[in-house]
Amino acid sequence: MSGEVQASGPRGGRSAQLEHTGLRPGWTTGACATAAATAAYTALLTGEFPDPVTITLPKGRTPSFALATEELTDARATAGILKDAGDDPDVTHGALVRVTVRRLPAGAGVVFRAGPGVGTVTRPGLPLPVGEPAVNPVPRQLMREHIAEVAARCGGRADAEITVGIEHGEEIARSTWNPRLGILGGLSVLGTTGIVVPYSCSAWIDSIRRGVDVARAAGRTHVAGCTGSTSERTVVAEYGLPEDALLDMGDFAGAVLKYVRRHPVDRLTVCGGFAKLSKLAAGHLDLHSARSQVDKGFLASLAVRGGADQELAARVAEANTGLAALQLCQAAGVLLGDLVATAARDEALSVLRGAPVAVDVVCVDRAGTVVGRSTVA
Repeated sequence: MSGEVQASGPRGGRSAQLEHTGLRPGWTTGACATAAATAAYTALLTGEFPDPVTITLPKGRTPSFALATEELTDARATAGILKDAGDDPDVTHGALVRVTVRRLPAGAGVVFRAGPGVGTVTRPGLPLPVGEPAVNPVPRQLMREHIAEVAARCGGRADAEITVGIEHGEEIARSTWNPRLGILGGLSVLGTTGIVVPYSCSAWIDSIRRGVDVARAAGRTHVAGCTGSTSERTVVAEYGLPEDALLDMGDFAGAVLKYVRRHPVDRLTVCGGFAKLSKLAAGHLDLHSARSQVDKGFLASLAVRGGADQELAARVAEANTGLAALQLCQAAGVLLGDLVATAARDEALSVLRGAPVAVDVVCVDRAGTVVGRSTVA
Protein backbone atom coordinates (compact mmCIF):
# COMPACT_ATOMS: atom_id res chain seq x y z
CA MET A 1 0.00 0.00 0.00
CA SER A 2 1.14 3.52 -0.72
CA GLY A 3 2.25 5.90 2.00
CA GLU A 4 1.09 8.93 0.05
CA VAL A 5 -1.37 11.25 1.77
CA GLN A 6 -4.81 10.40 0.43
CA ALA A 7 -6.46 13.75 1.08
CA SER A 8 -5.49 16.89 -0.77
CA GLY A 9 -2.62 18.88 0.70
CA PRO A 10 -3.12 21.44 3.49
CA ARG A 11 -4.89 24.61 2.41
CA GLY A 12 -4.67 28.22 3.43
CA GLY A 13 -1.96 30.68 4.41
CA ARG A 14 1.66 29.79 3.76
CA SER A 15 0.85 26.24 2.59
CA ALA A 16 -1.49 27.48 -0.11
CA GLN A 17 1.10 29.97 -1.30
CA LEU A 18 3.65 27.18 -1.63
CA GLU A 19 1.27 25.07 -3.67
CA HIS A 20 0.91 27.93 -6.16
CA THR A 21 4.71 27.88 -6.58
CA GLY A 22 4.69 24.13 -7.16
CA LEU A 23 6.11 23.20 -3.74
CA ARG A 24 4.11 20.46 -2.06
CA PRO A 25 3.69 20.49 1.74
CA GLY A 26 4.00 17.26 3.69
CA TRP A 27 3.37 15.79 7.12
CA THR A 28 5.49 15.69 10.26
CA THR A 29 6.58 12.54 12.06
CA GLY A 30 4.17 13.57 14.82
CA ALA A 31 1.24 13.60 12.40
CA CYS A 32 2.26 10.21 10.98
CA ALA A 33 2.62 8.74 14.48
CA THR A 34 -0.80 10.10 15.45
CA ALA A 35 -2.41 8.54 12.39
CA ALA A 36 -0.70 5.20 13.04
CA ALA A 37 -1.71 5.24 16.72
CA THR A 38 -5.30 6.07 15.78
CA ALA A 39 -5.46 3.20 13.29
CA ALA A 40 -3.84 0.75 15.70
CA TYR A 41 -6.10 1.57 18.65
CA THR A 42 -9.19 1.43 16.44
CA ALA A 43 -8.15 -2.04 15.29
CA LEU A 44 -7.46 -3.12 18.86
CA LEU A 45 -11.01 -2.14 19.88
CA THR A 46 -12.92 -3.16 16.73
CA GLY A 47 -10.79 -5.76 14.99
CA GLU A 48 -10.51 -3.62 11.83
CA PHE A 49 -7.88 -1.11 10.72
CA PRO A 50 -9.29 2.06 9.16
CA ASP A 51 -7.43 2.52 5.86
CA PRO A 52 -7.01 5.29 5.04
CA VAL A 53 -7.07 6.74 8.55
CA THR A 54 -8.10 10.36 9.10
CA ILE A 55 -6.84 12.61 11.89
CA THR A 56 -7.45 16.20 12.96
CA LEU A 57 -4.42 18.49 13.23
CA PRO A 58 -4.10 21.42 15.66
CA LYS A 59 -5.38 24.01 13.16
CA GLY A 60 -8.31 21.89 12.05
CA ARG A 61 -6.98 20.22 8.91
CA THR A 62 -8.05 16.60 8.44
CA PRO A 63 -5.54 14.68 6.32
CA SER A 64 -5.94 10.98 5.61
CA PHE A 65 -3.08 8.47 5.47
CA ALA A 66 -2.84 5.05 3.85
CA LEU A 67 -1.39 2.26 6.00
CA ALA A 68 1.88 0.71 4.88
CA THR A 69 1.82 -2.07 7.50
CA GLU A 70 -0.69 -3.52 9.94
CA GLU A 71 -0.59 -6.30 12.52
CA LEU A 72 -3.22 -7.31 15.08
CA THR A 73 -3.15 -9.74 18.01
CA ASP A 74 -5.36 -10.08 21.07
CA ALA A 75 -2.92 -7.99 23.13
CA ARG A 76 -1.71 -5.29 20.74
CA ALA A 77 -2.08 -3.67 17.34
CA THR A 78 0.61 -2.14 15.13
CA ALA A 79 0.17 0.23 12.20
CA GLY A 80 2.85 1.77 9.99
CA ILE A 81 2.76 4.87 7.78
CA LEU A 82 5.41 6.03 5.32
CA LYS A 83 6.24 9.65 6.01
CA ASP A 84 5.62 12.01 3.11
CA ALA A 85 7.49 15.28 3.72
CA GLY A 86 6.28 16.80 0.46
CA ASP A 87 8.97 18.77 -1.34
CA ASP A 88 10.96 19.52 1.81
CA PRO A 89 14.49 18.02 1.95
CA ASP A 90 13.59 16.24 5.19
CA VAL A 91 15.93 13.45 6.34
CA THR A 92 12.91 11.40 7.42
CA HIS A 93 11.08 11.59 4.09
CA GLY A 94 10.01 8.07 3.17
CA ALA A 95 10.75 6.65 6.62
CA LEU A 96 8.32 4.08 8.03
CA VAL A 97 6.74 5.39 11.24
CA ARG A 98 5.43 2.34 13.10
CA VAL A 99 3.24 2.57 16.22
CA THR A 100 2.18 -0.26 18.52
CA VAL A 101 -0.71 0.25 20.93
CA ARG A 102 -1.44 -1.97 23.93
CA ARG A 103 -4.32 -1.71 26.40
CA LEU A 104 -3.49 -0.63 29.96
CA PRO A 105 -5.53 -0.99 33.17
CA ALA A 106 -8.25 1.56 33.90
CA GLY A 107 -6.85 4.85 35.14
CA ALA A 108 -3.35 4.29 33.72
CA GLY A 109 -3.80 6.98 31.06
CA VAL A 110 -1.62 7.11 27.98
CA VAL A 111 2.01 6.04 28.38
CA PHE A 112 4.67 6.54 25.69
CA ARG A 113 7.56 4.21 24.90
CA ALA A 114 10.47 4.51 22.48
CA GLY A 115 10.47 1.80 19.86
CA PRO A 116 13.37 1.03 17.51
CA GLY A 117 14.65 4.20 15.89
CA VAL A 118 13.17 6.67 18.38
CA GLY A 119 15.59 8.25 20.83
CA THR A 120 15.55 8.66 24.59
CA VAL A 121 16.24 11.93 26.42
CA THR A 122 19.46 11.73 28.45
CA ARG A 123 20.16 15.40 29.28
CA PRO A 124 18.12 18.10 31.01
CA GLY A 125 17.04 21.22 29.16
CA LEU A 126 14.69 19.61 26.66
CA PRO A 127 10.88 19.89 26.92
CA LEU A 128 10.78 16.30 28.21
CA PRO A 129 12.25 14.78 31.40
CA VAL A 130 15.41 12.69 31.28
CA GLY A 131 14.56 9.07 30.55
CA GLU A 132 11.48 9.83 28.46
CA PRO A 133 11.15 8.79 24.81
CA ALA A 134 11.81 11.67 22.42
CA VAL A 135 8.19 12.12 21.44
CA ASN A 136 7.63 15.86 21.68
CA PRO A 137 4.78 17.46 23.66
CA VAL A 138 2.49 18.39 20.76
CA PRO A 139 2.57 14.92 19.13
CA ARG A 140 1.93 13.42 22.59
CA GLN A 141 -1.10 15.63 23.05
CA LEU A 142 -2.39 14.80 19.57
CA MET A 143 -2.09 11.08 20.25
CA ARG A 144 -3.82 11.39 23.63
CA GLU A 145 -6.71 13.28 22.03
CA HIS A 146 -7.11 10.76 19.24
CA ILE A 147 -6.91 7.78 21.61
CA ALA A 148 -9.66 9.40 23.69
CA GLU A 149 -11.78 9.97 20.58
CA VAL A 150 -11.37 6.35 19.46
CA ALA A 151 -12.23 5.13 22.96
CA ALA A 152 -15.38 7.25 23.07
CA ARG A 153 -16.45 6.14 19.61
CA CYS A 154 -15.67 2.44 20.02
CA GLY A 155 -16.64 1.85 23.63
CA GLY A 156 -13.17 1.52 25.10
CA ARG A 157 -11.04 3.37 27.65
CA ALA A 158 -8.39 6.01 26.99
CA ASP A 159 -5.76 3.92 28.77
CA ALA A 160 -3.03 2.72 26.43
CA GLU A 161 0.68 2.20 25.98
CA ILE A 162 1.91 3.78 22.73
CA THR A 163 5.27 2.64 21.40
CA VAL A 164 6.57 4.76 18.52
CA GLY A 165 9.34 3.53 16.24
CA ILE A 166 10.95 4.87 13.06
CA GLU A 167 12.61 2.40 10.71
CA HIS A 168 16.36 3.11 10.38
CA GLY A 169 15.86 6.00 12.81
CA GLU A 170 19.04 5.34 14.78
CA GLU A 171 21.10 5.54 11.59
CA ILE A 172 19.27 8.65 10.32
CA ALA A 173 19.71 10.37 13.71
CA ARG A 174 23.49 10.41 13.30
CA SER A 175 23.04 13.17 10.70
CA THR A 176 20.89 15.28 13.07
CA TRP A 177 21.48 17.31 16.21
CA ASN A 178 20.08 14.56 18.43
CA PRO A 179 23.38 13.08 19.70
CA ARG A 180 24.63 16.56 20.66
CA LEU A 181 21.35 17.35 22.42
CA GLY A 182 21.59 14.13 24.42
CA ILE A 183 18.82 12.31 22.55
CA LEU A 184 20.31 8.87 22.10
CA GLY A 185 19.21 5.81 20.18
CA GLY A 186 17.25 7.44 17.39
CA LEU A 187 15.17 10.32 16.11
CA SER A 188 12.72 12.67 17.77
CA VAL A 189 9.03 12.62 16.92
CA LEU A 190 8.43 16.26 16.01
CA GLY A 191 5.73 18.63 14.87
CA THR A 192 3.70 21.51 16.25
CA THR A 193 1.20 21.95 13.41
CA GLY A 194 1.50 18.51 11.81
CA ILE A 195 2.46 20.11 8.50
CA VAL A 196 5.92 20.24 6.92
CA VAL A 197 6.30 23.53 5.05
CA PRO A 198 8.92 23.04 2.30
CA TYR A 199 12.21 24.79 2.97
CA SER A 200 10.95 26.40 6.19
CA CYS A 201 13.79 24.57 7.98
CA SER A 202 11.62 24.54 11.09
CA ALA A 203 13.32 21.41 12.43
CA TRP A 204 16.75 23.07 12.19
CA ILE A 205 15.53 26.19 13.96
CA ASP A 206 13.87 24.06 16.64
CA SER A 207 17.19 22.25 17.12
CA ILE A 208 18.95 25.59 17.61
CA ARG A 209 16.48 26.45 20.36
CA ARG A 210 16.87 23.07 22.03
CA GLY A 211 20.66 23.49 21.80
CA VAL A 212 20.42 26.74 23.77
CA ASP A 213 18.14 25.06 26.31
CA VAL A 214 20.54 22.14 26.80
CA ALA A 215 23.54 24.47 27.15
CA ARG A 216 21.75 26.56 29.78
CA ALA A 217 20.60 23.47 31.68
CA ALA A 218 24.21 22.22 31.70
CA GLY A 219 25.32 25.53 33.24
CA ARG A 220 27.19 26.78 30.18
CA THR A 221 27.78 30.52 30.35
CA HIS A 222 29.55 30.82 26.98
CA VAL A 223 28.03 29.37 23.80
CA ALA A 224 28.98 29.71 20.15
CA GLY A 225 26.75 29.97 17.10
CA CYS A 226 28.68 28.49 14.18
CA THR A 227 27.91 28.42 10.47
CA GLY A 228 29.53 25.02 9.92
CA SER A 229 32.05 22.42 11.02
CA THR A 230 35.09 24.58 10.14
CA SER A 231 33.93 27.41 12.38
CA GLU A 232 33.09 24.90 15.12
CA ARG A 233 36.66 23.62 15.07
CA THR A 234 37.88 27.21 15.27
CA VAL A 235 35.89 28.13 18.38
CA VAL A 236 36.87 24.88 20.09
CA ALA A 237 40.53 25.69 19.40
CA GLU A 238 40.13 29.35 20.43
CA TYR A 239 37.96 28.94 23.54
CA GLY A 240 37.97 25.26 24.48
CA LEU A 241 34.17 25.10 24.42
CA PRO A 242 32.55 21.70 25.05
CA GLU A 243 30.26 20.12 22.48
CA ASP A 244 27.06 21.06 24.28
CA ALA A 245 28.04 24.76 24.07
CA LEU A 246 28.21 24.64 20.24
CA LEU A 247 25.12 25.71 18.28
CA ASP A 248 24.97 24.54 14.67
CA MET A 249 23.62 27.89 13.49
CA GLY A 250 24.02 27.26 9.76
CA ASP A 251 22.45 30.21 7.95
CA PHE A 252 20.02 31.02 10.77
CA ALA A 253 21.80 33.78 12.67
CA GLY A 254 18.48 35.40 13.46
CA ALA A 255 17.14 32.21 15.06
CA VAL A 256 20.11 32.10 17.45
CA LEU A 257 19.97 35.79 18.34
CA LYS A 258 16.21 35.95 18.87
CA TYR A 259 16.15 32.86 21.06
CA VAL A 260 19.16 33.97 23.12
CA ARG A 261 17.44 37.33 23.56
CA ARG A 262 14.60 35.52 25.35
CA HIS A 263 16.85 32.93 27.03
CA PRO A 264 20.12 34.73 27.77
CA VAL A 265 23.57 33.30 28.33
CA ASP A 266 26.48 35.37 29.64
CA ARG A 267 28.41 35.29 26.38
CA LEU A 268 27.69 34.42 22.76
CA THR A 269 30.42 34.00 20.18
CA VAL A 270 29.29 34.04 16.55
CA CYS A 271 31.80 32.35 14.27
CA GLY A 272 31.58 31.75 10.54
CA GLY A 273 32.93 32.35 7.09
CA PHE A 274 33.87 35.91 6.22
CA ALA A 275 31.34 36.20 3.38
CA LYS A 276 28.42 34.88 5.44
CA LEU A 277 29.18 37.13 8.38
CA SER A 278 29.50 40.14 6.05
CA LYS A 279 25.80 39.55 5.37
CA LEU A 280 25.04 39.68 9.09
CA ALA A 281 27.14 42.84 9.31
CA ALA A 282 24.95 44.36 6.59
CA GLY A 283 21.78 43.54 8.51
CA HIS A 284 20.74 40.14 7.11
CA LEU A 285 19.62 37.53 9.65
CA ASP A 286 19.20 34.70 7.11
CA LEU A 287 22.62 34.04 5.59
CA HIS A 288 21.59 31.56 2.88
CA SER A 289 22.82 32.46 -0.60
CA ALA A 290 19.29 32.21 -2.00
CA ARG A 291 17.97 34.78 0.47
CA SER A 292 20.81 37.25 0.96
CA GLN A 293 23.85 38.31 -1.03
CA VAL A 294 27.28 39.70 -0.15
CA ASP A 295 27.04 43.48 -0.57
CA LYS A 296 30.38 44.57 -2.01
CA GLY A 297 29.33 48.21 -1.84
CA PHE A 298 28.85 47.78 1.90
CA LEU A 299 32.29 46.14 2.14
CA ALA A 300 33.78 49.08 0.24
CA SER A 301 32.26 51.52 2.74
CA LEU A 302 33.76 49.52 5.62
CA ALA A 303 37.11 49.49 3.84
CA VAL A 304 37.03 53.29 3.58
CA ARG A 305 36.27 53.46 7.29
CA GLY A 306 39.39 51.35 7.82
CA GLY A 307 41.62 53.65 5.78
CA ALA A 308 41.21 52.44 2.20
CA ASP A 309 41.62 55.08 -0.52
CA GLN A 310 39.03 55.56 -3.24
CA GLU A 311 40.88 53.36 -5.72
CA LEU A 312 40.94 50.40 -3.32
CA ALA A 313 37.32 51.02 -2.36
CA ALA A 314 36.33 50.90 -6.02
CA ARG A 315 38.18 47.62 -6.50
CA VAL A 316 36.47 46.16 -3.44
CA ALA A 317 33.07 47.24 -4.77
CA GLU A 318 33.79 45.49 -8.08
CA ALA A 319 35.30 42.30 -6.58
CA ASN A 320 33.81 39.01 -7.76
CA THR A 321 33.41 37.59 -4.26
CA GLY A 322 33.59 38.58 -0.63
CA LEU A 323 36.82 36.61 -0.30
CA ALA A 324 38.36 38.54 -3.19
CA ALA A 325 37.41 41.80 -1.48
CA LEU A 326 39.01 40.59 1.73
CA GLN A 327 42.23 39.63 -0.06
CA LEU A 328 42.46 43.06 -1.73
CA CYS A 329 42.22 44.71 1.67
CA GLN A 330 44.66 42.30 3.29
CA ALA A 331 47.24 43.14 0.61
CA ALA A 332 46.77 46.84 1.34
CA GLY A 333 46.94 46.47 5.12
CA VAL A 334 43.26 47.36 5.61
CA LEU A 335 41.69 45.23 8.35
CA LEU A 336 38.43 44.47 6.56
CA GLY A 337 37.98 41.21 8.48
CA ASP A 338 37.99 43.01 11.82
CA LEU A 339 35.67 45.70 10.47
CA VAL A 340 33.17 43.08 9.27
CA ALA A 341 33.37 41.21 12.58
CA THR A 342 32.76 44.42 14.53
CA ALA A 343 29.82 45.43 12.34
CA ALA A 344 28.35 41.92 12.67
CA ARG A 345 28.73 42.11 16.45
CA ASP A 346 26.93 45.46 16.50
CA GLU A 347 24.10 44.03 14.38
CA ALA A 348 23.84 41.08 16.77
CA LEU A 349 23.64 43.44 19.73
CA SER A 350 20.85 45.40 18.02
CA VAL A 351 18.85 42.17 17.61
CA LEU A 352 19.48 41.25 21.26
CA ARG A 353 17.86 44.59 22.27
CA GLY A 354 19.69 45.01 25.52
CA ALA A 355 19.50 41.40 26.70
CA PRO A 356 22.31 40.67 29.21
CA VAL A 357 24.49 38.86 26.67
CA ALA A 358 28.07 39.79 25.78
CA VAL A 359 28.84 39.18 22.11
CA ASP A 360 31.94 38.73 20.00
CA VAL A 361 32.33 37.70 16.37
CA VAL A 362 35.07 35.68 14.68
CA CYS A 363 35.42 35.48 10.88
CA VAL A 364 37.30 32.59 9.29
CA ASP A 365 38.31 31.59 5.80
CA ARG A 366 37.56 28.21 4.25
CA ALA A 367 40.60 26.65 5.93
CA GLY A 368 39.47 27.83 9.35
CA THR A 369 42.10 30.57 9.66
CA VAL A 370 40.86 33.56 11.63
CA VAL A 371 40.69 36.55 9.27
CA GLY A 372 38.80 38.93 11.50
CA ARG A 373 37.53 39.33 15.03
CA SER A 374 35.69 41.84 17.15
CA THR A 375 36.17 42.71 20.76
CA VAL A 376 33.61 41.46 23.29
CA ALA A 377 30.80 43.93 23.91
